[in-house]
Amino acid sequence: MAVTLLQTPSFILPSPVSVAQALAAEAGGLLVNSWVTLYESLIGLGIACMLAFGTALVMDRWQLLYQSFYPLLVISQTLPVMVLGPLLSLWFGFGMAPKIILVILMSYFPIIVAFSEALGKVSTDQIRFLQTMGAKNWQVYRILKIPQGMQGFFAGLRIAATYCVSGAIIGEWLSAEAGLGYYMIRVKNGYQIDKVFAAIFCVIILSLALNLGTWALQKGYYRLLIQGRKPTS
Repeated sequence: MAVTLLQTPSFILPSPVSVAQALAAEAGGLLVNSWVTLYESLIGLGIACMLAFGTALVMDRWQLLYQSFYPLLVISQTLPVMVLGPLLSLWFGFGMAPKIILVILMSYFPIIVAFSEALGKVSTDQIRFLQTMGAKNWQVYRILKIPQGMQGFFAGLRIAATYCVSGAIIGEWLSAEAGLGYYMIRVKNGYQIDKVFAAIFCVIILSLALNLGTWALQKGYYRLLIQGRKPTS
């Protein structure tokens, strides 16, 4: 109604009807570019998960490493990721590698912070009890610390699942031949703002889908954990 009454030019703010029409007209191209962005996001998020998981365990096991490495992690977040884009393109070319690295950089921090803090909050009484029963360090982690810390891991993963798409989009803005970020730049240069909004809608859908996938993964993990701990008859 506002766009119609104010007669806003479509190259400034298109109406929702125009955006819906653009979605229908560009469905094929948006689907292809969405797949590219999703692929980059999933690869980067998966690598970030593995790196964050391993690093958090090492930091929790050796507190000297935690005290040395954690401040560097915090300081690293003061540097805008976008400024690294041109350097990554220079170092790794114009393929998928710079986009995946940007996704890793944006996803790694929330996962490792949430997971390491959850590991540090595990009850020391429970740890001592397992140790008095003869449990070794790796058994303490397998039986107690990792299962309890996974709540923090999944909390960080839900945040990273939203950020990772943004990381891929930023990389595609800087240098790409496909993806939603590349599509946005191309249609923006042609003042096809309705198609820009259609691409933004696809970005929202991808972010929500990854967030929902993280939730399903968490539910599946705890279901398997409970089933694995049920006494056998």
